[in-house]
Amino acid sequence: MKFSEITGVDYTKSTLINSVKNNHIAHAQLFLGKNGSANLALALAYAQYINCTSKLENDSCGTCPSCIKFSKLIHPDLHFIFPTSTTKKVTKSKEAVSQSFMKEWRSFIPDNPFPILSDWAGFFGAENKQCNISKEESRNIIRSLSLKAFEAEYKVMLIWLPEFMHPAAANAILKILEEPPAKTLFFLVSNDADKLLTTILSRTQIIQVPQFSDQEITNILQEEYQVEIEKAKHIAYLTEGNLNHAVKLSDEVKDVSSDFFKQWMRICFKNDFTNMIKFADDFQKMGKEDQKSLFQYSLNIFREALLWKFADPALVRLENDELEFVKNFSKVLNEKNLELMVDKLNQSLFHVERNANPKILFTNLSIFLGKLFRIGA
Repeated sequence: MKFSEITGVDYTKSTLINSVKNNHIAHAQLFLGKNGSANLALALAYAQYINCTSKLENDSCGTCPSCIKFSKLIHPDLHFIFPTSTTKKVTKSKEAVSQSFMKEWRSFIPDNPFPILSDWAGFFGAENKQCNISKEESRNIIRSLSLKAFEAEYKVMLIWLPEFMHPAAANAILKILEEPPAKTLFFLVSNDADKLLTTILSRTQIIQVPQFSDQEITNILQEEYQVEIEKAKHIAYLTEGNLNHAVKLSDEVKDVSSDFFKQWMRICFKNDFTNMIKFADDFQKMGKEDQKSLFQYSLNIFREALLWKFADPALVRLENDELEFVKNFSKVLNEKNLELMVDKLNQSLFHVERNANPKILFTNLSIFLGKLFRIGA
């Protein structure tokens, strides 16, 4: 992957490129970013740039033998460790290591450069299973790094989601980080630094990878996925910097969240039980992603109402009809009922992700919200 293939995150790109130009490449780096960020893509582009034999001013050439192998994830000096699980294909836990799924990994990443763990698990056949980096990986890590580089100037060990490492694997990493082999780089790509050993954190240089901005996601959806501008803006607002989620919604979202939410809130405010049931039926007919999107959109609107009423209206990220709705909607909200509504919506989002009965869930939520509106604004 080349840096030019990654939209946005220009400051982070420049930092990485300059580290190579100035010959200040830290041997252990942690690419830290939330789900759907460019942390893995940047780590891959950085590894390719470091070992490119015909570097451009601000990118790898993409055409030298090294770049071609890195882009296909087949370079002999590029090693991967990632969460796995047993599957129908790999039934023994001792064999459920990264090397057993390398073919699937090399097929998955080019089409999913901003992956999340559930997508990867579904791809290699471990849906609904607990994935981790097993203790057996520790031997693979040591074995992979015991040899000198075959072709490249630097060997690269890229560990995706190290927060899922078994303690034995984490300790193996720690020992190598303390005494790294010559010309060996460790790129840890994480979504949650709080779940990493502090001793590992202290031995890595942290590269903070920001979320994509609304404008960046809007542009990507328009230019790469041919999404019309209003829908792209709406998806960018819903997904809050998570490009993985945004791409999924570009195929699935029906643009129903805004109108549905407004009507639903009016029904709850009136405590109209008959229409609550009707809307629960409509909610049940939605696809799961649309159900999740509605709840996420609802949480976003409540957050904007909070900003409008209790903080700084200039921070509100809405315009036109949605902004007018928030202005009026905030009049029936207060700190007490708003907090309770947000808590209940978060609970409902959690349960819909875990396949709760959508009609019962939505009906109970509607009744609860109706009661909260009675708490005077």
